Amino acid sequence: MNRSAAINFHRNLFLLQNQTQLTKRVTKPCDVFLNHRGIDTKRTIVSLLYDHLSLLNLRPFLDNRTMKPGDKLFDKIDSAIMGCKVGVAVFSPRYCDSYFCLHELALFMESKKKVIPIFCDIKPSQLRVVENGQCPPEELPKFRLALEQAKNTVGLTYDSSKGNLADVVTRAANIVITSLIEIENEKHSMHRPKTPFHF
Repeated sequence: MNRSAAINFHRNLFLLQNQTQLTKRVTKPCDVFLNHRGIDTKRTIVSLLYDHLSLLNLRPFLDNRTMKPGDKLFDKIDSAIMGCKVGVAVFSPRYCDSYFCLHELALFMESKKKVIPIFCDIKPSQLRVVENGQCPPEELPKFRLALEQAKNTVGLTYDSSKGNLADVVTRAANIVITSLIEIENEKHSMHRPKTPFHF
């Protein structure tokens, strides 16, 4: 085989592999959706958690890693939340300033998804939805209800001034895995035929 034919062969093989990976990524829903305020946590805990979950062969959704140019923002995010099995909400000091964060959290709660909260540099009691002009007033009650539900859910805490980031990422990943196993077991037990008891 001459050099140009070999290069074309490798290029075509590479393209085929990328298309296959893309098809798998597009057709399968994500296992876990990572809800976060990018300015606070994207380059630290959230990216590390995404990488850790990916290494465990899970399919996490993280906007800047999963979406591609041309995707419709709300369509892609909303369908990922509806299709996922578990959500991880990483609360941070500026989380409640974001319409997107609150919209995603409300969608989790409305769809009755299991949400694992991580309180990063903030206490649950410090989280409040405020009228700052970022959110339509008619959506504020729904956002407040979702936030209260999340605040009353047992979660992880992380203080960046004295905590170990690797520990919280590992603990969060273990909780996600345990939750996914529980969800699968519940799904299988619901589909098992019930055998009548005979006395």
